[in-house]
Amino acid sequence: MSKTAVKSIIIVGGGSSGWMSALYLNHLYNQQQQNIQITLIESKDIGTIGVGEATVHSIRFFFAAMGIDEDELLKETNATLKNGILFKNWMKPNKTGEEHQYFHPFEHVQIDSGLDISSRWLLSGREQHERFDQGTSLAAHLIAKGHSPKAANSRAYEGIVPYGYHLDATLMGRYLRRKAIAAGVIHIEGKVNDVVVDNGNIKSLHTEHGEHNADVFIDCSGFKGILINQLKADNWRSFEDALPCNRAVAMQIAYPENVTPKPYTMATALDNGWAWEIDLVNRRGTGYVYDGNRLTKEQAEQALKEHNGVDAKILKTVHLKMNIGCREQFWLGNCITIGLSGGFIEPLESTGLHIVNLGVRLLATHLSSSQVEQSVRDSYNRLMAGVYDDLKQFIVAHYCLTDRDDTEFWRQAQKSVGYCPDLKRNLAVWNHKVCEYFDLAGGYSTTFTDENYRFILYGMQHYPQLNMPIDLNESKQVFEKLGRRAQEVVKHTLSHQDYLQSLHDMPLTDIAAMWKVN
Repeated sequence: MSKTAVKSIIIVGGGSSGWMSALYLNHLYNQQQQNIQITLIESKDIGTIGVGEATVHSIRFFFAAMGIDEDELLKETNATLKNGILFKNWMKPNKTGEEHQYFHPFEHVQIDSGLDISSRWLLSGREQHERFDQGTSLAAHLIAKGHSPKAANSRAYEGIVPYGYHLDATLMGRYLRRKAIAAGVIHIEGKVNDVVVDNGNIKSLHTEHGEHNADVFIDCSGFKGILINQLKADNWRSFEDALPCNRAVAMQIAYPENVTPKPYTMATALDNGWAWEIDLVNRRGTGYVYDGNRLTKEQAEQALKEHNGVDAKILKTVHLKMNIGCREQFWLGNCITIGLSGGFIEPLESTGLHIVNLGVRLLATHLSSSQVEQSVRDSYNRLMAGVYDDLKQFIVAHYCLTDRDDTEFWRQAQKSVGYCPDLKRNLAVWNHKVCEYFDLAGGYSTTFTDENYRFILYGMQHYPQLNMPIDLNESKQVFEKLGRRAQEVVKHTLSHQDYLQSLHDMPLTDIAAMWKVN
C-alpha cells in the first residue's frame, strides 16, 4: 500500500509546549516552502500560569536551531541566566550546626590526568574541607562570585560553562506565538467543545468557529488531556508512590531594594516538600512543591510566606494541582501528547521544557507519513516512557539519600528508592565505586549522565569507600590546576548584574520599574 505524506497538523493548546511544537514542526517542514498546514487552537479562557520557569542547559540548542536571537529571547521574557541549582537543607545540619547545601551545575569538567577527578577528590579526603562541586566545578566558583557564564565576547548560546535560563513562562509563550505566526502557523483562538473519534482516530474537532480537520492532532492541552482522553480513558501511570509531591503554591515576589538576580535556581527543603526560587530580571518567582495528602492549601501557603519572610511583597499567588506520572501510551491513533498532557515529573530539575523539546523532536523522526504503522507508534511510546522512567529515578535519588527524620515526609522519602529497583541496585554498587557512564548505559536519559549523578550523590554525602593507590602530590597539582582555571574563569566572565544591564542597556532597577504584574 502506498503511503501519503502528512498534509495537515492541528495542535490543541498554546503555552510553552504548544508553541514550541508549532515552531519546531513549521521550521522543519515549511522552511523552504509550505508543505504541511500547521494550525494551533488555544482557548482564550486558559492562560499560562506564568510563575517563572527554569530550564536545563540543552534548551539553548532548541532556540538556536529555530533561528531565534538569544538577546531578543532574553529581553522579551525577562530572562536571567542559570548556572545550575543550589540545594539547601536536604540533609541534617552538620556537627557544627552549619546548614547542608550543595550545587548541581551543568558542566562536564575535564582534567588531564590518568585518574578521574571524582576518584581523586574522594581519595584525597577533600570532603573534609570542601563540597564536591566546589572542588570539581567551575560553575560553583562563578555562583560564589555572582558571575554569569558569559564573557564580554561570548557568542549567542555560548558561555564559558553550559547554562540554562530563568524565563517568564507567560512572556515566552507570547513570544513564541509571535514567532510561529510570523513563520506561517495558523492561529485559532477558541475552545474545543467536541472531539469526533472514528475507529481509534480523531476525525475532527469542533470549536465555536466550526469544524477543524487534520491528518495529525497534537495534544498540548496540559493536565486536562482534552484529545488523548477521548481515545483512551485508562491511560496513566502514577509515580506518586515514589514522588508524592502533587501540589504546589506559587508566588510572584517583588524584589527588595538593591537585589541582584541570582545566576542559579535555589531548591530549599521544607517540612513536607521543597521550595524553589527563580530570579527573573524584574521579580522573583517562588513556590512550595508539597505532598497534598499532608498539607492543606492554606497550610502550604502559610509555610511559603514564612519561608519568604514577613517583609516579602507578594504580587500574585497561584495554587497548582499536579499529575505526577506519565501516559501508558503517548501516541494513540493519529493523536500525540506533548508536554503536561503526556506526563509530568515534579520540577526539581527543571525538565519541563526539555521533555517538550525531546517529544517534538522524536515525533518529527517518527511521523514519516499520514499512515503510521503501529510499530512506529510503539517505538515512540517506548522511548518516551523510558525518558520518564529515567527522570523519575534521577529525582528519587535526590530524596532517598536524605538523613532527615524530623517529619514523616522525610522519613518516607528515605524509603522511596524501593520504587526504583535499578537505582537501588546502583546505589549498592556506588557504595564501593564511583558512578560512571557504564552504570547508566542503555538508559533513555538525554540530559542527566553519570556526571550529574555524581553531583547529587556526593552532594548528598553518598561517598563510596575507595581503597586505591594514589599519588597525593600529583592530586594536589591537579586540584591546584583546577583552582587556577577557576580563577581565570571568574576573571574573564561578566558579573550577572553587568551582563543583564549590558543586555538591556539600563540598570536593573529601571527594568523592574517598567514591568507591573497584573
